Amino acid sequence: MTTLYFVRHGKTEWNLEGRYQGAHGDSPLLPTSYTEIAELAAYLKTIQFTHLYTSPLKRAQVTSETLKKALKQPFPVTIVDDLHEFDLGQMEGMAFTDVFKQFPREIAAFREAPADYDPTTINGETFASVIQRTNAAVQTIVTAAQPADNILIVSHGAAMVAMIQALLKTPIADIRKDGGLTNSSVTTLETLDGGISYQLLDWNETCFLKRTLSASDTI
Repeated sequence: MTTLYFVRHGKTEWNLEGRYQGAHGDSPLLPTSYTEIAELAAYLKTIQFTHLYTSPLKRAQVTSETLKKALKQPFPVTIVDDLHEFDLGQMEGMAFTDVFKQFPREIAAFREAPADYDPTTINGETFASVIQRTNAAVQTIVTAAQPADNILIVSHGAAMVAMIQALLKTPIADIRKDGGLTNSSVTTLETLDGGISYQLLDWNETCFLKRTLSASDTI
């Protein structure tokens, strides 16, 4: 049984401001995020991890480095390009409120009706493309693992929702059925057959976070 622990990066300045970061935008982690990553590490401390794989974006890499330091375990950290966030094209860097005004059809589909999402006008990336690259990355990770390995994967909210639901064979139309993922949350899957099928053990676990969560924490 290989177990995958999917961690969303710590909350950033743009997350707090309600601004889309995507695959090219980025902003620093908030000071409070380092505390929350430590709280996540305390929650995971009894698990021995064999490897951590991270998105190349800085907010994910800083989260990965902070988490490894807090866990005090010697596992290697590998950057995987295909774990990066959705390319949101022209929406990147924009405030949520401005996106709703300028691209109402695109953002409504992105958030509420993924099967209808067509990012052509914003030069963005489709759900199918994100699923293809991220699931291929996960399959490579699982293929390289030993059957009893525990693996950390640090990535991004929208990409991980698509990635994880696709691993569970959820149709694109239903990808949002379990809601979004919170900064510094952990979602856990296991595979008994080397990645042919996956079972969901825990979705968007945040019980270890000590502060009251807000709408800006989850996407």
